[in-house]
Amino acid sequence: MKLIDNLYGYPWMGTGNNCNSYFFANVLEGNSPHVIIDSGHITNETGEQCLSNLIKAIETDGFKASDIGLIINTHTHIDHYQANHALQEITQKNSSANTAKKAQIALHEEAEHYRKTGGARWLQIYGDAINFEPDFFIKEGEFSLGKGGSKLDLQIIHAPGHGPGHICVYWPKNKALITGDIVFVASVGRTDLPGGDGDLLKQSIEKLSEFDSEYLFAGHSTEYGWMLSGKDKVEHNFNFIKANYFPYL
Repeated sequence: MKLIDNLYGYPWMGTGNNCNSYFFANVLEGNSPHVIIDSGHITNETGEQCLSNLIKAIETDGFKASDIGLIINTHTHIDHYQANHALQEITQKNSSANTAKKAQIALHEEAEHYRKTGGARWLQIYGDAINFEPDFFIKEGEFSLGKGGSKLDLQIIHAPGHGPGHICVYWPKNKALITGDIVFVASVGRTDLPGGDGDLLKQSIEKLSEFDSEYLFAGHSTEYGWMLSGKDKVEHNFNFIKANYFPYL
């Protein structure tokens, strides 16, 4: 569904686990102009076809998954990146022009190290389904994509605590914050998984709360939703989390 300008959101509505994905349309030059944040599962623990549902949702909005040129991962927990390689294969096999190449994959270097070490149990469970290699690493700071009228100026925020190398994405033009698994609506990301750290999570949440955000788009839904619209609601959400979660982290 369309959120703001050329940003689309695909919240997971199934019963099992999967992340929400976010999609910037028509940003990159060439025949693969789209950017997706978090590819999610291919198939989750309940057998739901997560990637197929994502592709259908993208098509419903008038785009093709085969035209994705860049996959950004907020972090390397399996529910956020299992479909990376499968999406790459789709872009390579079904591209609309012979000159198009497979989508690139970008993440934080610490997240990749975690995937190959602390997150190795997922490699053992899922095997080749998640056997991808990143094309480049992204760091905290300004991150610009495309040129001219389609240029997208983002800000990458290093936000560990839920897992090493976790990043959030801020879009200054529309004051939109994509939080991954750091902040949800009235909740926070887990710290009991390998690499989780409550003190780091609090620091990351404090950091995110300082941004001038009118929209908050989370990596998972809670019973209260998956997005917030309005500066007052975003601020209230941060204040609620600090009052009700910080004492226990």
